[in-house]
Amino acid sequence: METEAVETEQRDPRVRLWGPVCQAVALLLGPWAEVVLHDAERDRVLAVWNPHTDRAPGDPSLLGELDRLEPAAHDVFGPYEKLLADGRRLSSVSAVLRTEDGRPSAVLCVNLDRTPLDEAAAVLSRFAAPTVERPEPLFEQDWTERVHEIVGRYVREHGRPVERLGRAERLDVLAELDRAGVFGVRRAVPVVATALKASRSTVYALLADLRSPRSPR
Repeated sequence: METEAVETEQRDPRVRLWGPVCQAVALLLGPWAEVVLHDAERDRVLAVWNPHTDRAPGDPSLLGELDRLEPAAHDVFGPYEKLLADGRRLSSVSAVLRTEDGRPSAVLCVNLDRTPLDEAAAVLSRFAAPTVERPEPLFEQDWTERVHEIVGRYVREHGRPVERLGRAERLDVLAELDRAGVFGVRRAVPVVATALKASRSTVYALLADLRSPRSPR
């Protein structure tokens, strides 16, 4: 039976036609992606790349009625979820491959093992878990933390990298830092200049403009 299956796989023109595509997908996503090419006419497996189970060429495909599939999908279905007996979750996509006259000839299925993705998501979710309130007494005297907090919050709220802040935006940040009393600390300007990715002379010039009586700020 195994020899017959291998011979069928080797001589079937659909495997010769679509095999390189299947192998390319399997190489790109392997070893986590199983790629299966089904015979839509005989409802049998034609070939398998990176098998997740013990099915082999010649085994029943159990595809069901292809003519009942949603035509609006244009013969590509998924991603949908599948579950293996060992508990692994799969994200799967299936594509119906047709002959020139429109008859289903083969079905190509890609089954991606979600295990590494789920494990990575679990790790990231632990890092992103809610944190306890910051112990403020530890930071009361750390004015550099305050600089980073103010600049970082402004960048996040406005969605622009700090090096792309314009003159008006930098004045806004400096005004907030000034209200927080940052510039009452000795050597604050070098720290602020570093945070804003600007020169010290630029920060001094902006501060002078900010505190000018003619400034609307």
